[in-house]
Amino acid sequence: MAFDLPSTLARFAELNIVVIGDIMLDHYIMGDATRISPEAPVPVVSVARDQYVPGGAANVANNLTGLGVPTTLLGACCDDPESLLLRKVLAERAIRLSPLSQKDGATTIVKTRVVVQRQQLCRIDREAKPAAYALDAALQSPEFLELIQSADAILFSDYAKGVVNEALLQAVRQAIQSCPKPPLLVVDPKPKRHLNLAGMTLMTPNRTEALQMAGFDSSPDADFDDDAVIAAIFQAHNPEKLVITLGAEGMLLGENGQAIGRIQTEAREVFDVSGAGDTVVAVLTAALASGLPLEEAAKLANRAAGIVVSHLGTAPITKAELEISRDIDSALPH
Repeated sequence: MAFDLPSTLARFAELNIVVIGDIMLDHYIMGDATRISPEAPVPVVSVARDQYVPGGAANVANNLTGLGVPTTLLGACCDDPESLLLRKVLAERAIRLSPLSQKDGATTIVKTRVVVQRQQLCRIDREAKPAAYALDAALQSPEFLELIQSADAILFSDYAKGVVNEALLQAVRQAIQSCPKPPLLVVDPKPKRHLNLAGMTLMTPNRTEALQMAGFDSSPDADFDDDAVIAAIFQAHNPEKLVITLGAEGMLLGENGQAIGRIQTEAREVFDVSGAGDTVVAVLTAALASGLPLEEAAKLANRAAGIVVSHLGTAPITKAELEISRDIDSALPH
């Protein structure tokens, strides 16, 4: 990487980023399975331990705080036993949960993954209907206005669970109109929701989402023409910048209505891709907010994604891992 990593990380500590989206609690049941149940042809899992980590928008915030970025999380945090666990894991990671997040009448979104010998056996989801998580009642409050106007970047982490909706997007647009220096607006989109995403600084769809946003065939075997996809997305949604994540094929970058080119993946060993997209959008947001150009920001995000997929389960990037990765590269012959 051509830029100075220590200086970039130092600038991260001076930022104020607000993550708005669907807050989840990721629950991992770790164990072993050595026999089949006599009740049904399914494995019997002997539980060794339970692990709870931030999920969804909370994992995006977790990646930011792992990089030393002061981060506030806004979403729906409910009044149930699971929310106590969620608040605990957020506090342990120095993630500030906005008081506006308090919601009544819904359940905390929990994704429980049963993992046996480093392999995910199944996932169990608990959640309410999307309407239960909308923040509409808080959008006209002075506290919401202050939160938005004091941010260097607003990152919308949309998992299609109900927090990111038209009312929220419109409220944010109105709030930043009077800012001397408006914050960056970044969205990890869900095209099936057909939200008005006009005015975004950066969009970070994956391959399927990019094809959907472009209005093209998004089936797994569909053709992907870089220039055509980029042009169609810019025409339809007009973001300033675009980063399309392509899994093992790296990233495709676009700016000013045109494709810049691809960055190849840096993953050396892949154990679990859970949360890799959260890492990418978090690092991109912090890097752009600290003044890096798009290509350098994408290289840093690509490096971070290559690190987190080597971990089992949802894991954030940290400053230490990026620094170690840089030192290893420096020591290798070129």
